[in-house]
Amino acid sequence: MSDPQQQDQGGQTQGSPAQGSPAQGSPTQGGQTSGNAQGSPPQDPRGAYHSEPFPAQEQEQPGLTTEMEPKPDHGELSYEGHGRLEGKAALITGGDSGIGRAVAIAFAREGADVAISYLPEEEADAKATSDLIQQAGRRSLLLAGDGREEQFSTEIVEKTVGEFGRLDVLVLNAAYQKNRDSLESTPTEEFDRVFKTNIYALMWTAQAALPHLRPGASIITTSSIQAFNPSPNLIDYAMTKAAQVAFTKALALELGPKGIRVNAVAPGPIWTPLIPATEWPDKLTKFGQDTPLGRAGQPAELAPAYVLLASDEGSYISGAVLPVTGGKGL
Repeated sequence: MSDPQQQDQGGQTQGSPAQGSPAQGSPTQGGQTSGNAQGSPPQDPRGAYHSEPFPAQEQEQPGLTTEMEPKPDHGELSYEGHGRLEGKAALITGGDSGIGRAVAIAFAREGADVAISYLPEEEADAKATSDLIQQAGRRSLLLAGDGREEQFSTEIVEKTVGEFGRLDVLVLNAAYQKNRDSLESTPTEEFDRVFKTNIYALMWTAQAALPHLRPGASIITTSSIQAFNPSPNLIDYAMTKAAQVAFTKALALELGPKGIRVNAVAPGPIWTPLIPATEWPDKLTKFGQDTPLGRAGQPAELAPAYVLLASDEGSYISGAVLPVTGGKGL
């Protein structure tokens, strides 16, 4: 079984908002911290979030936040916006939980209207994310369906533009992964599921979005540390994440002359529902503890990276892969 400590999550899973307050001094937008007086020392990142071993737990795909222990922090109580995306409209695939939910919260609090796509069985949890978007005073659009279907992957763009009148930021985040015993025993239908979710859907949605993107627009993919340091038990998943890096760099070259930026975020071990649903209960308790910071990351710690790449503050960043890995190198 592969070591889960290099895994990320960008998939179509979700749950209710994290309960309780974040750790004192936990990061907020812009890399600042909450709970510290001005001029006080910064929060030690090693203890900013959960750093103890995780309780043994296991879920079936796609996994639910409500069944996780401890609950992930998506920035519900900590993220503070400053109008960086004011007046923009965003579409986030797999935006119901994990990294997608954290990005949706951040984008809304930065002033963007946000559409999220998700699997139909995740409707109740997607509504929880929608509520958080609306609480920020922004419009929310829920798009239920399966990204492996070309029609759905393209129509979510048209529905977003129809609802908001524009599309400025496209976050291609939905993904699927599963632990493999070996390449020899990986069934074709599972290989097909991984590639259709992680690559085909990404291509279809990006193609549909291009006619609507104007100069200043941004496309962001959620790649992974797996694209650079693949685990053998995630061979098919790692292949798709490496392909996403190539997609990002090639599309940045194509769209740069049109004033459209294309970048990727490469998460390391992030505590999301996909982790207990990936089928490695014997190693899950030590998830993320082999990073230089000694712990797994939280979805809230990814959000500022997406905000930077989506906002005008990232105006000269294109074709980049931004690692958020707790210190593990790409």
